[in-house]
Amino acid sequence: QEQLMESGGGSVEPGGSLRLSCAASGYIASGYCVGWIRQAPGTEREGVATIDSDGYTSYADSVKGRFTISKDNAKNTLALQMNNLKPEDTAMYYCAADSIPAGRACPAADEFAYWGQGTQVTVSS
Repeated sequence: QEQLMESGGGSVEPGGSLRLSCAASGYIASGYCVGWIRQAPGTEREGVATIDSDGYTSYADSVKGRFTISKDNAKNTLALQMNNLKPEDTAMYYCAADSIPAGRACPAADEFAYWGQGTQVTVSS
């Protein structure tokens, strides 16, 4: 049964780290793009990081060098390691997935077909 379920959110001080996990049963298989999308109150959804079935990763400029996306095909899980967190990283973080044809790029943030419930990340002193 397909599911997307996030965990690992919380509150941290600026400069701290958090690791988000997503149980992504049914979506880590070949032919899917999976990723992390975030949304802060009053703002549009922002694509944070994606990884396709070939392992190609893509990051928003705002998180490059600080965040790392990874997946474990055997465990059907997706992770987002977030280091050097900043107050502007505060948002609800969603795990998302979509099937993509071979050679096609991952969808934009609002175009993913499947979503988890989200996990809150708060960065403040």
